[in-house]
Amino acid sequence: MNAPTGGPLSRARLLTSPSVGPSVVRELERITGRPAGSTDRVGPGEPFVYVGDVLPEALRTPRLLWFHSVNAGTDALLSAGTWPEGALLTRTVGRMGERIAQYALGWVLAECQSVAEHTAQHARAEWRRLPSELAAGRTAVVHGTGRIGSTVAGLLRACGVRTIGVGRTPRAAPAGFDRMVLAGTAEETTALAEARWVVSTLPLTGSTQRYFGAARFTAMRGATFINVGRGATVDMAALRDALHGGTVRRAVLDVLPDEPAGPDDPAWRLPHTVITSHSSGITADEDVVTDFAACWEALTEGHAPALAVDTRRGY
Repeated sequence: MNAPTGGPLSRARLLTSPSVGPSVVRELERITGRPAGSTDRVGPGEPFVYVGDVLPEALRTPRLLWFHSVNAGTDALLSAGTWPEGALLTRTVGRMGERIAQYALGWVLAECQSVAEHTAQHARAEWRRLPSELAAGRTAVVHGTGRIGSTVAGLLRACGVRTIGVGRTPRAAPAGFDRMVLAGTAEETTALAEARWVVSTLPLTGSTQRYFGAARFTAMRGATFINVGRGATVDMAALRDALHGGTVRRAVLDVLPDEPAGPDDPAWRLPHTVITSHSSGITADEDVVTDFAACWEALTEGHAPALAVDTRRGY
């Protein structure tokens, strides 16, 4: 990863995509001290910084110094074409971890309090007591132990839930986790068997495609599966079989392999499943501004931004 500093960055044009709102553009201009332009106003050979949601093919050139994505996920950007050699890619996370953590906790507590069942009873005008379940003392296994996964684990842990993180390399447990296990080991299989909830915050990379398949779903013993990462990390046929077989009790899917899901998508017919419209961690304008400013400050001080993406690994 190359960090554009000094001369090239100081003379680079600031370009923004049409998806970036006027209030954000004004803040970007304030931070960089230069006016923002559109893609048709960059001169030949002129270096530029681009802020947006997608990177047009015409801008995938060596003149691109830095692309700041207004989204957290970068898999679509990297799969859309060859990434320009030497160009920095950063992403927006902002308070997304908090939003996603609240989403996960909300569904955990709703299940403990039988919210869906009470709602159904209300619709039938039926009075019947339903038992509640304590979240404290139960186990959540969280796949993905970066900023978002750690925030999810931290909020669950604050409610007394035991949190186990699953990672690809040995390391000490990050903040929010009681302990770590290695992906693909007997330890992970044991953790999945103990889990009351399994939460995925995984990005989509070559190694996470269909990561959750028959082996992992079979290892679960009635856990609820919550996916707030990427839809294509799940083998949907294997999830369907696990839901029918009972190794997965319920599924809460904020993401799907194909989005938006049309009325004929088989995902809508999965048993014991709730689908939400990729809304657990919607990026706010202030997130874009705050994270861009942090990246700009790091670059002007000669440092690599904390939000930089390794374009070879995909995260």
